[in-house]
Amino acid sequence: MNYLMQMNWNLARAWLVHLYTGLGLICGFLALNAMIKNDPKLAFFWLGVALVVDATDGTLARKFNIKHWTPGFDGRKLDDITDYLNYAFLPVFFIWRFELITAAWIFVIPLVLLASVYGFCQSEAKTDDGYFTGFPNFWNLVALYLFTFQWPVFINGIILVILAIMIFVPFKFVSFSTPGKIRLTKSLSIVYFIFLIILVWNPSSSIAIISLIFPLMYFGYALYLKATDSKALLLTE
Repeated sequence: MNYLMQMNWNLARAWLVHLYTGLGLICGFLALNAMIKNDPKLAFFWLGVALVVDATDGTLARKFNIKHWTPGFDGRKLDDITDYLNYAFLPVFFIWRFELITAAWIFVIPLVLLASVYGFCQSEAKTDDGYFTGFPNFWNLVALYLFTFQWPVFINGIILVILAIMIFVPFKFVSFSTPGKIRLTKSLSIVYFIFLIILVWNPSSSIAIISLIFPLMYFGYALYLKATDSKALLLTE
């Protein structure tokens, strides 16, 4: 009897983890509603909640071995659908809704959407050693910085085009599942997230500039990995 109860509990717990992942979709809907109502702060709040859900559901999924208990349900697909909505589609809608991109640069919108969906759908979106391949579609953060700095539209357009192109460039970016980097990545992400909360609550160019240290470190490490990989390749030839 106890064994049966434990099996039922494991199954229920696995479905609860899937439900937790699915909460990101509800957060996305609420973020979209806030954008329509011209409330950027509330929109970023819900996108931030979705970010927290996405940063923690994978740990729960691995801890409770949900693949074993729900083999007929693909949690990875649910995660990808939710991530595309919250990391790409909604941030791009935000960029258009608040006129960070206007008619002259409207071609950037489909460019980013299509490049992003390519990034999510490619089979090597993440390497075997746990790195993202190419720019990992953090368009929610891009939208936040563009909104905070209020640069001219052409600068916003150039930034978006460059990042969209970087999706196709095989740079390796650290993820929460990169072996040997998990604890450091999560620790830095918590500090960075605190900066983002402050930035959403009180948009300030000075806070935004300080917080840029973390994305610059992130991109800098990707460049370092690219350089060391290229050097190792040359040495083997």
